[in-house]
Amino acid sequence: MISLATARERWTSFLGCFVAVALGVAVVTMSALVLLSDGAKVPERLAGAPVLVQSPAGTQTGGVFTENPPWAPQSAEELRRELARLPGVVDAVPDRSFYAQAADTEQRRGERQGHPWSAAALAEYGLSEGRPPVTADEIVVDRSLGFTPGEPVTVLTARGPQRFSVSGTMNGPGYYVTDRWAAELAGGVRTIGLLLESGTDATRVAAAARRAVGGDGTVLTGASREALAPKQDEMTRWIGGQVLTAIALLSAFVTVFVVSSTFAFAVAGRRREFGLLRTIGATPRQLKRLVYGEALAVGAVGAAAGALLGVVLAPTMTGVLIDAGFQPAGFEVSLRWWVPVAAFATGVVVALVGVGAASRRASRVKPLEAMREAAVDNRPMTRRRRVAGLAATGVGAVCSVGTAFAGADALVLLALGTAMSLTTGLTLLAPGLVGPVIGALTRPLARHPGAPAVLVRENMITAVRRTSATVAPVLATVAFAVLITSTVQTTQNADTARQAAAVRAEAAVVPRGTPGLSDAAVARVEGASLLSTTVYGGDGRAALSAAGVSSAFERVYAVPPPQGDTVVVTAAVAAAHGWRKGQVASLTLEDGRTRRLRVTAVVDDSMPYQVFLPRDVVRDHDPSALADVAYRTTPAPTPLPAGLSADEISVEAYAASDDAEEDRLVWIFTLLLVAVSAGYTAIAVASTVLTATAGRVRDVRVLRLSGATPRQVLLTLAAETCCVVALGAALGLAAAAPALFGTVHGLREELGLPVELSLAWPWLTGVVAGCLLLGTAATVLPARVVLRRLP
Repeated sequence: MISLATARERWTSFLGCFVAVALGVAVVTMSALVLLSDGAKVPERLAGAPVLVQSPAGTQTGGVFTENPPWAPQSAEELRRELARLPGVVDAVPDRSFYAQAADTEQRRGERQGHPWSAAALAEYGLSEGRPPVTADEIVVDRSLGFTPGEPVTVLTARGPQRFSVSGTMNGPGYYVTDRWAAELAGGVRTIGLLLESGTDATRVAAAARRAVGGDGTVLTGASREALAPKQDEMTRWIGGQVLTAIALLSAFVTVFVVSSTFAFAVAGRRREFGLLRTIGATPRQLKRLVYGEALAVGAVGAAAGALLGVVLAPTMTGVLIDAGFQPAGFEVSLRWWVPVAAFATGVVVALVGVGAASRRASRVKPLEAMREAAVDNRPMTRRRRVAGLAATGVGAVCSVGTAFAGADALVLLALGTAMSLTTGLTLLAPGLVGPVIGALTRPLARHPGAPAVLVRENMITAVRRTSATVAPVLATVAFAVLITSTVQTTQNADTARQAAAVRAEAAVVPRGTPGLSDAAVARVEGASLLSTTVYGGDGRAALSAAGVSSAFERVYAVPPPQGDTVVVTAAVAAAHGWRKGQVASLTLEDGRTRRLRVTAVVDDSMPYQVFLPRDVVRDHDPSALADVAYRTTPAPTPLPAGLSADEISVEAYAASDDAEEDRLVWIFTLLLVAVSAGYTAIAVASTVLTATAGRVRDVRVLRLSGATPRQVLLTLAAETCCVVALGAALGLAAAAPALFGTVHGLREELGLPVELSLAWPWLTGVVAGCLLLGTAATVLPARVVLRRLP
């Protein structure tokens, strides 16, 4: 017959497993629903054209999203004419874009574009008031900007601020000028929209357009026009996908960890019950089936609740991702019935996998365990566990050594492997480490030889399994929290130092509220500027980041600048395309024209761009290009009028802020990962401590009968929890330390700079304090209830 205390202990452990499985399945369901939702929409400014023709795609690399290479000017015009002659087509309109932004506004990336007025026919919106632009100083703007026809407006362009008169307003984003003025500011043509006669079948026109285009483009109609959504949105969705995938995998892994540790501790506490079942004839197979049945029941209920919770919270999670920058604005999640079903099945499988070791341990209980009264763990470490723990620790040690000598690509993987292996190894070896480590940590208690101090020390050393089960989740959380946050912080500081050390300049002029510096702003700076653009090289016309530089480039980067028909490339680009110094490289530029340029130098891959061209070459072929930064090389500060939207800052400050948006996303990603792992730790710690406290009612009763006051009982339990959390934190730091020191050494070798370890103390303190607070609350509060019920 099962006692009330045993039943309470069992249901407490079941509750922890239920919550772990439910949360894991909820996270997997939400992540899968968002990942499988396309979320892309046809751009408003092109949605009015039933058929769109897109230029052929170039070679794309993972995580890098660039626009397709434009058609050559002559090819684009010939294709436009041929498409315009198709039956049912009223006109074929080329779409061009250039940088435009009303002064003193900070708009989203997709709204910082100007177009020729002819392209307004492709939009699904039209004029709200006023008329189209007729002269070069007239412009049509989005009415949400607050301008009315006849008002003057200053628009920032690549040339500098331009004064216009508003001739009309539209019900959608964008700036529209005369076609002639747009041709001077815009680059090449990537899209041609077909306007059809009323009643014309778009499918039939699309089929005819495909025959006319052949391999020179892609014909899009209907929902396939979503492929023309801004590449920035595609990149944002890709980043969000990486975040969701990492969170889902981490949730599945930690769910197995929590279920396994919780059931292992529960089985260890039910040895007497299992021994009694063996005494009355139960076979080992029946005991194993019993544990699996309990896990199946808990897993099924938890998975069902988690799948339902994931479906309900998926829209809320989508909103959070949009606000954080991991999904584009307007993204919507679509529900698919099979996703929660698959997540439910995954949750059940995870619960059964997690209980495997516990079921084997239950099947090995002997009938004599029914006679056992003491909570002493005579054999907390089995030979198999000791071998597995030493093997995992050895793998972690090898990975830590490899981290110190690995390159940049393998550095992160080896660091993560070091932490995971050491965490697993120390968790397996924890029962053997508890005695010596607890002895060292509780040595100060020996100076106060009172009953509570003795009980704290002996309880932890005697009940090794209980102590180890509580240590494990704290160890894992501290290890991963310290590793992730400190690695990110150390890497960012090292990257900032690398960028600052590579530049020889007095100061940096950077854009304020705009995506780049105009020619007017750059002209004020006595030094070197980097005119950002994209070029396409090789047979696959791979997109390459490029910059136009002037003669002052050599003073800043100590690299001879390209001049005339020459180009400078990085070593990785040269190796990928087979370019060597003195050879000729064929590059397609932003207006679609191809130029053959001689390679004059091959530079290190640490340079900020892959290709460097003469500045006038970039400006001739990309009228809308903007400079990311201009470095001042003279002692005197640069006077910058407010209308140029630029500021002068130190080189170190620019290096720290250069990747500010990327760093923000990285830290949000880090926060999400730490929050997920810390959340599961809260479940594991609370479940384990509650289970342990529920099973210690008899210990509390004995303490009271022995003369201990309620305050002494609570102090004993709280002190024991504090020591266990301290042990977990110490082992967690021990697991993360080799990976961190190896990473620092690897960065020093890779960058050739004095990189210092930067520990994220606020994160470490917060995680340890959270574990301590939660563990203490989960111990003291139930104990207070027990004390009130005792006579």
